[in-house]
Amino acid sequence: MLTLPNPSLGPKHWRLPERLEQEQQANWERLAAIEAVTALDDEAKEQVRWLAMVSPFFARILERYGQALVERLFSPLPATQELLDEQVLPDVPERELLAAIRRFRHVEMARIAGRDLLGWLPLDSMLRETSAIADMLIERGLELARLQISERYGRALKDDVEQPLIALAMGKLGGEELNFSSDIDLIFCFPERGETSGGRQQVDFELYYGKLAQQFMRLLGENTADGQPFRIDLRLRPFGQSGPMVSSLAALMDYYHEQGRMWERYAMVKARVLGANETLRAEVQDVLRPFVYRRYLDYSAIDALRKMKLMINQEARRKGVSQNIKLGLGGIREVEFIAQVFQLIRGGREPELQTRSLVAALSICEQHRLIDAHGVHELLEGYAYLRKVEHILQEIDDQQTQTLPEDQVNRYRVLVAAGYPATEQGWSDFHDHLHQVMQGIHRHFLDAIGGEEDMLSAEDSEYSVLWQDLLDDTTAIDVLTEGGAEDAAQCWEHIQAFRQVTKKRPSGPRGRELLAQLIPVTIETALAQKEPAVVLNRTFDVLTQIMSRTTYLELLAENEEARSQLVFLCGSSPWIAHLLAKFPWLLDELIDPVQLYQLPDVTSYRSQVSEYMMRLPQNDVEAQMDTLRHVKQIFQLKVAAADLNEGVHLMRVSDHLTYLAEAIIEQVVLMAWRQLAEKHGTPPGRDESDTGFAVIAYGKLGGYELGYGSDLDLVFLCDDDISGQTDGERPIDVQQFYLRLAQRILHLCTTRTMGGVLYEVDMRLRPSGQSGLLVVRVSTYKEYLMTDAWTWEIQALVRARFVFGAVVLLEKFNAIRRNVLKLKRDPESLQEDVLNMRWKMRQHLWQKKPERNDVKQMPGGMADIEFITQYLVLRWSAEIPDLCVWTDNIRILEIASTHKLLPAQQANQLIAAYQAYRYETHRLALAEQGGLSEHAFTEPVQHVSEAWYTLFNEWPQSED
Repeated sequence: MLTLPNPSLGPKHWRLPERLEQEQQANWERLAAIEAVTALDDEAKEQVRWLAMVSPFFARILERYGQALVERLFSPLPATQELLDEQVLPDVPERELLAAIRRFRHVEMARIAGRDLLGWLPLDSMLRETSAIADMLIERGLELARLQISERYGRALKDDVEQPLIALAMGKLGGEELNFSSDIDLIFCFPERGETSGGRQQVDFELYYGKLAQQFMRLLGENTADGQPFRIDLRLRPFGQSGPMVSSLAALMDYYHEQGRMWERYAMVKARVLGANETLRAEVQDVLRPFVYRRYLDYSAIDALRKMKLMINQEARRKGVSQNIKLGLGGIREVEFIAQVFQLIRGGREPELQTRSLVAALSICEQHRLIDAHGVHELLEGYAYLRKVEHILQEIDDQQTQTLPEDQVNRYRVLVAAGYPATEQGWSDFHDHLHQVMQGIHRHFLDAIGGEEDMLSAEDSEYSVLWQDLLDDTTAIDVLTEGGAEDAAQCWEHIQAFRQVTKKRPSGPRGRELLAQLIPVTIETALAQKEPAVVLNRTFDVLTQIMSRTTYLELLAENEEARSQLVFLCGSSPWIAHLLAKFPWLLDELIDPVQLYQLPDVTSYRSQVSEYMMRLPQNDVEAQMDTLRHVKQIFQLKVAAADLNEGVHLMRVSDHLTYLAEAIIEQVVLMAWRQLAEKHGTPPGRDESDTGFAVIAYGKLGGYELGYGSDLDLVFLCDDDISGQTDGERPIDVQQFYLRLAQRILHLCTTRTMGGVLYEVDMRLRPSGQSGLLVVRVSTYKEYLMTDAWTWEIQALVRARFVFGAVVLLEKFNAIRRNVLKLKRDPESLQEDVLNMRWKMRQHLWQKKPERNDVKQMPGGMADIEFITQYLVLRWSAEIPDLCVWTDNIRILEIASTHKLLPAQQANQLIAAYQAYRYETHRLALAEQGGLSEHAFTEPVQHVSEAWYTLFNEWPQSED
């Protein structure tokens, strides 16, 4: 078995650079006065003086624990369990216990630092000693923590045997190769479930061991006035920071065998059990072994390692680390990776590779001719040299660092500790040699793992590191900030939250693989957006719905265009994000951006929707209902996407949504007709080409102004002749047939299926409102409008439009509408009715919010323009019939301008204001902000108010 070489680094003499002497002289004078130091002979005193100037950490511990440190420094014996037990007593107040633990750690580590810097401690011995101190303190800490909580919670017994809290030592501690100032990576687990006994409060083992782990962390991890024994990192546990602090052995096994990731296999290569007997240690290893080592030659480990190494390189670059001897090219990590990749590839077939020792692993690689003897020798020589330099860097001030110092004083300390002259040339020589060592390691790394090109494949993103649960919050936020996120903390919260969701809703091995590929590039794309935290949150909502559907994950992971469109659309509109989240199959529409943004001609919607429906069996009602909803969502997505990309004019947005609704209404009526006809037959002389039934659109649909998510204001008419019965096997009265037809239409529109609701339908504008008949005969409709309708109902008729039915009914409706609107009205009564109605509407509907304006109902807003156009039509149509031709406000204003009912400038101002309001309502709908805008609309409000005053001789009322 090979052992680590002992590099020829160490002090050549006790002479120190002048600057270091000057800076540390006052400090040394204080230390020299310590009784334990004054008692030393001249040679020992010179050695202590040298150490105190090279290592501020040694100096601090000497000043605080002088006698203890001096005695231990000159003792060749390593720390023992007996020495620990003598100093760390359980039956003392907690404050004294915490102080004793920290005193033991600091003295022993200062002893190791001193003997190492003086060149008295071989590298192998140092690694064993630092690891042993950590082992002793961890096992002692577990025992002390158990004693401290036993009075309250009792003991965890199974068959009268105490069940321990098992600590899995990971990383270099697991391999018993701990560096001088290292974090301690631990995973806690317990043997099996149960309940405590003997304490004031009996609890289940899960809670008990959680409390035990928390108390352990307090004893060994808390930073007190006496310092901190170890920085303890629990992030390698199942589910990382979001997972429980302690898991049962069964839960541990389930996690690794169902959800364990490749980087966790690498981490588990060095896992070592602490706090358990031999039988339990073997049981834990039996649980982990099948996860870490596969029975076959596992070459997938190489690809995973390349990606892990790429992440490390990226993280080092991101932090600006150009002189890192651990993470840089040819650093310590590359030697570890070389050994581990052969262990993971072949360890299942060759059990001798199942070792936690890097030295042993490389030795076995040599025996199996995986690496030649010269290569192993070079790797071990380089590794030992870097570990020695690493210790020097950390022993200066007990800091976890692998980066060469930038300041001159600490460079001097490194140089004198490494045996180089403290000069610029000395630093250059040291740096050159270090660079040569790392170059040699990197050559072997590339031979074993692959070239840089392999590590920089297109599917890798520099944000992969964020999806691995290994970054502390501060570092992750720094990564996102440097990526351009002003809201980096929120971004990180959303990433963590989504990661937690994925753990609670397993997506299988392929799903996890795809998410690992997809999420980093999604983060990268989102960071280029205006509000990345908002974008990520909405995008993750969509991904949450599809994480179990690998087809969609593959679409987004492998299709950059689709992924980019998803992120853009989610960032641009919560309405679209929620649409995609509710109906993930819409993601198919993102594949081809050209198709996504290419809207059909508005006149082709009827044929396009009809084509979708023709593909379905006419007796499959459920499929027809779902298909209509799918069609609507597809085309609405296309319109919204084009709208957000400014690929369609404002006026055309409503046109598209309006003609789409008309096409769907046609299919709904025909579906309802066929269903009833199949059951009851049809009215005499009627068929699909002339149903004797008409749909009248009011409001936004009638005025060609439909918006995203708008309701449909509808009125149903039928021909006057509704006598007789249908001609089917189960005939019914024709009047009842049309009533059932209307009910069926409403059912088809408003029933919530897996595809949602088709449209909400409002029938309150029919004659006599909610108390009126659902289907009205044409003559009844005419009589009502002529004799009984209120002024506001005639106002609504201005925007009424025929959207379905035969030509005969179309002509009848148009004649009724034209004749009603052309009736001569008393100007004063009309004006009073219009003003009163507007006042009532504002009282009931105006939403007053600080810093927000109700675009529709505010004085000078959209509703005021609509009332102006309605008033113009009702006031002047008797003299100017052109006013009652169109149902949309803009063309009515243009006609009013042509006929001098409004000054041309004023009409143009109203048109511009109405377009501005329409644009804003579309924007607010896509932003899911209701009708409230942060814009003041000062100029449009003024123009509308002036027009209102011109017509009504008063300003729009704004008081309550």
